[in-house]
Amino acid sequence: MEKHVKLFYLKSCPYCRQAFEFIDELKRQDVYKNIEIETIEESEQPAIAERYDYYYVPTFYVNEEKRHEGAVTRGQVETVFREALSSAGAGRQVFTAKEVRNVSPRNGQE
Repeated sequence: MEKHVKLFYLKSCPYCRQAFEFIDELKRQDVYKNIEIETIEESEQPAIAERYDYYYVPTFYVNEEKRHEGAVTRGQVETVFREALSSAGAGRQVFTAKEVRNVSPRNGQE
């Protein structure tokens, strides 16, 4: 069952631009090409953005459930896409990029 993906971003955000690059790469694949992504530029659509619980951009929601918040890798965008294509996405815990860094610092660095 395909689900709706909502992406909150800011034009000035370098992490958001990178997320869009990952999205473009992934949507070239047949499996992901039909995923519907609604993009909301939070400074241009503050009334919509204020209704959602997030702090960092980019932030992805799948079927109105927050799936990722903050700087993102290609693999994390692909995980969001896979969740959008399956019904198994419910009930998973969401971590911000900052929380992930605090839980598992790389090479002993935060």
